Amino acid sequence: MTPNPSDPNPAPAGRDAPRCVSIVVPAFNEAGALRGTLDMIARQVSALAPHYEIVVVDDGSRDATARIARDCADRLPVTLVRFSRNFGKEAAISAGLQHARGDVVVCMDADGQHSADLLGAMLAHWRDGYDMVYAVRADRDQQGLFNRVGSRLFYRMMNMGGRLDIPPNAGDFRLMDRCVVDALLALPERQRFMKGMYAWVGFRSIGLPYTPLPRAAGETTFNRLNLMRLAWTGLTSFSVLPLRMASLTGLALSTLAFAYGLYIVIEKMLLGVDVPGWPTVVVSIMFFSGVQLLFIGILGEYLARVYEEVKGRPPYVVAEVVRGDGVRQGD
Repeated sequence: MTPNPSDPNPAPAGRDAPRCVSIVVPAFNEAGALRGTLDMIARQVSALAPHYEIVVVDDGSRDATARIARDCADRLPVTLVRFSRNFGKEAAISAGLQHARGDVVVCMDADGQHSADLLGAMLAHWRDGYDMVYAVRADRDQQGLFNRVGSRLFYRMMNMGGRLDIPPNAGDFRLMDRCVVDALLALPERQRFMKGMYAWVGFRSIGLPYTPLPRAAGETTFNRLNLMRLAWTGLTSFSVLPLRMASLTGLALSTLAFAYGLYIVIEKMLLGVDVPGWPTVVVSIMFFSGVQLLFIGILGEYLARVYEEVKGRPPYVVAEVVRGDGVRQGD
């Protein structure tokens, strides 16, 4: 277990078992794995809590994900929240939290890689007084070099400023107390990066090591481009590091340009050396123009975030909500 390093105080004990546990399951084209995942979750959580519900958020799937969720709602306490189109996993998690009614909410993937066997340990930590229990990947050996290096670099950059402490290798698989859920729902931003939001709201947290299970079916639709887009969203939403790096680079280049100009003047006045300037001028103009365009692009990304926020559009649109037989009583 990995306690939050920013909270040295031990958690107070004394919580009773939760009255109701909500499991939020965002799903996108997971028809092959969803039924088995929901059955696995129901078997485990029914033995841990007196009442439970499962909120499935269909993020604009093009397969039979929504139909399977409806079928499961006939025998399980499943609530289907179907989006009008694909809005992304961050929006799906937010919608699931919005529709969850439990005093404890757990977010799990629909592909079966998040083992329901960890729910007992998570609830034990919650009863010990922790408001958030997040699962931490024990290792990334199963992932490729791109994912391992990229993940390490991303978390290092996110935590470099010291404003947030985002636990490395911690994903969306986590248990949250109702107070945490209410705090997340109160955040107004529309470009949502959930890992940063989990860290921003704070609360007493602890990590729980785990090893992801193999996918129950199919292949992930979250490719490298989506990972890079999500990482950039996180950087521009919770860090000003790109802007500071641009400022420092500009200062360094200005200093070098001033030093080079001073060198040319001294060489001409003292030594009488006439330096050919055409290639130097051309290369300098091309280089500094490229740097300026790069930094204008970084500024544009931050401006685009502001533009998206001020439009006031909702982060998702719900096409339908199908509730099963309500909150089911556990065994």
